[in-house]
Amino acid sequence: MSTLGPRAGHAGFLEGVLQRDLDDSALRVLEVSPIGGGCIHHAVRMRTTRGDWFAKWNDDCAPDLFLSEAEGLRALQEAGSELAIPEVLSALPPGDGRPACIVMEYLPPRAGKAGDDAALGRGLAAIHAAPRDAFGFPVTSYCGPTVQDNRSSPSWAEFYAERRLRPLARRLEQEGRIGPAEGRNLDRLIERLPSLLAHETRPALIHGDLWSGNVLATTRGPALVDPACAWADREMEFGITTLFGGFSERFFAAYDEALPLSSDWRERNPLYQLYHLLNHHLIFGGHYGASAFAIVKRHV
Repeated sequence: MSTLGPRAGHAGFLEGVLQRDLDDSALRVLEVSPIGGGCIHHAVRMRTTRGDWFAKWNDDCAPDLFLSEAEGLRALQEAGSELAIPEVLSALPPGDGRPACIVMEYLPPRAGKAGDDAALGRGLAAIHAAPRDAFGFPVTSYCGPTVQDNRSSPSWAEFYAERRLRPLARRLEQEGRIGPAEGRNLDRLIERLPSLLAHETRPALIHGDLWSGNVLATTRGPALVDPACAWADREMEFGITTLFGGFSERFFAAYDEALPLSSDWRERNPLYQLYHLLNHHLIFGGHYGASAFAIVKRHV
């Protein structure tokens, strides 16, 4: 890992953010070290006279993106699981000559241990177990840079159709990522969702972007970062966990023991993978579109 001076690049503004939010004008940033793993934001570890902190910033993102991330992290903390969720110190929109940013506690890493997968499964089950009144979330959230409308809906099929799949379909059409025939097939699938998702559901808090890169092995145990939270069908969580791998059978077994899933949940799983494949097609292009429309064709 390379080490930069405390005012290297665009990171100089972070000292002022820390001074203000810790009410310590004498605070000094001693070292700033870039942290890899993401492809959208600048991310660094800061060693300071008041301990270590983690920060992200972006010069070109939605103004409320990090405010939304902070709300998601707080919601995950309040769910009361055994998982480590970093405490947010500050989340700011762009202003005063600095970019949008978020500063939170730094969770020291460690090598993975036997038992981490099971702990992750139990912890996620605890987060999902907390009852909610309606599908939605108090604020807009973001899956990567993609905005997620979280206005409440009385039914899960309606929420998934109108707050997730249909907005993605419209954007893909507008940006020329899909053609008319693909758009019509996607619309047909969306119209079928009430019958395709006819299982019993209740609102549960989901992380929303739970791929392996958003799970950390830390000295406090497994940790969750970079949420795209919503109160949703908990099965939606597994759309992305099954899509890109990295989650063992021990994880699923521990989750199922703590909060059993329906025996047929894997039959619906491709419908939840579809959202993330379409979103990756929107962001990255490549093979994701073909994978998405293979799922669409099986359901129309």
